[in-house]
Amino acid sequence: MSEVGAQLLAKGHRGKHKQRFRPVVLVLVVLAAILFQVYVPLFFQYLAYLELPLLITVYLSLRRRQPVAGVLYGAGIGLVQDSLSHHPLGMFGIVKTLVGYFAASVSMRFDVDNSLVRFVLGFLFFLFHQFFYWVLVRALLGQGLEFDPVQALVFGFMNAAVAVPLFHVLDKL
Repeated sequence: MSEVGAQLLAKGHRGKHKQRFRPVVLVLVVLAAILFQVYVPLFFQYLAYLELPLLITVYLSLRRRQPVAGVLYGAGIGLVQDSLSHHPLGMFGIVKTLVGYFAASVSMRFDVDNSLVRFVLGFLFFLFHQFFYWVLVRALLGQGLEFDPVQALVFGFMNAAVAVPLFHVLDKL
């Protein structure tokens, strides 16, 4: 195994490290991300691609390193986002619950403090989120939602580019 590969794999003592936010900071960060997602695209259409609640869900799940906590973060953030948007209640809740679970599961195996790993995870979880949202809309609601893979890849790259500095800022909190 190469040095880089060995560094990316989490050690036993890193798996037990958990970062905890103060509850007020946690609520404010989540609320700011959701309000950004709901209201900013109304005024700035070019920022509609940015999925901040998803990035916050991924970050919190990665830092907590517990799948149950990731599920709760994802479900909570997704349901609040659903309640403040025009989407049917529960769609983002289900998808973000899956993202939270898988992000927390991945964080137990890899060192997620590496910027490259954070970029890749931000990209992959955005694609995961978009794909499963598309599947749920088609399967549960019976609506014909378009899924453009090229657009999803471009937006995934852009979200991942935002995720890395956002995660560093959140590390400072």
